[in-house]
Amino acid sequence: MKISKRMAAVGASPTLAITAKAKAMQAEGIKIVSFGAGEPDFDTPQPVKDACIKAIQDGFTKYTAAGGIPELKKAVCDKLARDNGLEYKPNEVIITCGAKHALYAAITSIIDDGDEVLIPAPYWVTYPEQVTMAGGKPVFIETKEEDGFRLSPKSIEAALTPRTRALILNSPCNPTGAVLEKSDIEAIAAICRARNIVAISDEIYEPMIYDGLKHYSIASLPGMRDITIVINGASKGFSMTGWRIGYAAGPQHVISAMTAQISHSTSNATSFAQKGAVAAYSLHPDVVGKMVRAFDERRKEIVRLLNEVPGVKCLTPGGAFYVFPNMKGAYGVHDGVKIDSSLALTNYLLEKAHVAVVHGEAFGAPGYVRLSYATSIENIREGVKRIKEGLSK
Repeated sequence: MKISKRMAAVGASPTLAITAKAKAMQAEGIKIVSFGAGEPDFDTPQPVKDACIKAIQDGFTKYTAAGGIPELKKAVCDKLARDNGLEYKPNEVIITCGAKHALYAAITSIIDDGDEVLIPAPYWVTYPEQVTMAGGKPVFIETKEEDGFRLSPKSIEAALTPRTRALILNSPCNPTGAVLEKSDIEAIAAICRARNIVAISDEIYEPMIYDGLKHYSIASLPGMRDITIVINGASKGFSMTGWRIGYAAGPQHVISAMTAQISHSTSNATSFAQKGAVAAYSLHPDVVGKMVRAFDERRKEIVRLLNEVPGVKCLTPGGAFYVFPNMKGAYGVHDGVKIDSSLALTNYLLEKAHVAVVHGEAFGAPGYVRLSYATSIENIREGVKRIKEGLSK
């Protein structure tokens, strides 16, 4: 059976592939220290689970409106007003099966064949694939390590063409942990307004910010609300990755198009999971704050340890729960294996040191690897120790 050209051009997620390979090795009895996971290692807060269980016991197990239940839409509107200074009505919000789903619904609702979408690199692996699946063309904008991987207005200007339709922003960023400052956001907004470029603002890592930095949604700036689609969800902030609850907020006509799209694909997000998310958005801030403080401690430790490994250079990220060290100085021959790329290094570390990381090629950044510190301090110390030992052979 023939596969469509569109899907033949799309690859499987490298991050999920690494995790799957590590789990397969673990099933064979090999102890793997995995830094591959893009999800918090904390449990979902108990009040969220209780609300979901009650919904099931009450029989709330049927279809809902495709765009989500009213109480969850209201909870999202309240969150956006409280945390981001954004005023949206429920008909300007859609509930989706995770933030990834919200992104896909947004991209397919505004992109026509041949439209160009600007994607800062390093980027989350899914962005270019979703643009490709929508018939668009991903256009990558390189960010530099020496600039802290922050997106510069000059680089955006250089990438613009008459076909430019949208720009994907991700702050805090996966994989680099970079956080855009308010001045960055203001400069980017000025370009979007001048060229009528849609800003797709992926804010899923919003709660995970450190060192006194602040999150700024581009939609909150003058003139941006009508050309911005805000993407967020419950997965990272409330440790609800498997619940698959995301949302988008934007102009009503765009949200209507997205709702039509999902009504013919997935239908609604799981009914009782939506009830759990209502409880999540009413939690005391310290529930999330406790998790973020633990991530902060791990962040400092993994950066310190990685920078003690010869040939490794690791910036301190301002947000999310990833580090993205430069590994080029560690290239060479190790234990008889030639390492000349981060892909080769990733395979070596998994096979020889039994440590799972994700290669930079997956994120459009050869020479780097991504490590998630959504794991225990003990695992961080053991994993970096193995990396150090593996690179000394």
